[in-house]
Amino acid sequence: MNSTAERAEIAFISKEHEKFYYEKLGQVRYQDVYHKALCYCLGMNADARNHVDRIYDFATGLVKPECIFEGWQTSGSLKVVRMAFNLYCNGTPTMDLYKTMDEQIYEQSHYNVEDLFCCQYAPFFWQAIKIRYPEYVSYNDQLHKMLGSRD
Repeated sequence: MNSTAERAEIAFISKEHEKFYYEKLGQVRYQDVYHKALCYCLGMNADARNHVDRIYDFATGLVKPECIFEGWQTSGSLKVVRMAFNLYCNGTPTMDLYKTMDEQIYEQSHYNVEDLFCCQYAPFFWQAIKIRYPEYVSYNDQLHKMLGSRD
């Protein structure tokens, strides 16, 4: 599963990021694309790495959305956590923490592409997407021809 070829294909932000990724992959319940993307995202920011147990419960496999309110969070760690939650849960679990519609809409806006990607983590968020959706990140010329070369 963690073959040399797979390791060579993944870009890491730092040695700490790479170490965290493989260490936490050994602790998650499943070695699937959801968990790989989660571990990859949470490893790219030092604050998220240092507080991973406040973000994710390794025993139950559940995210802890309330972590977004904790004092250790920075603008960078919040982006990383939201991207990790989005790729892991296929949604926005932090929205449920807000009572009013206006608050929920405001929180939802933090998951949009512009809000997440306009930062130094953008190339690594793209790597996380490639990990989560490996079947969609390369163009399949053979399939395109089978479909009559139509877009």
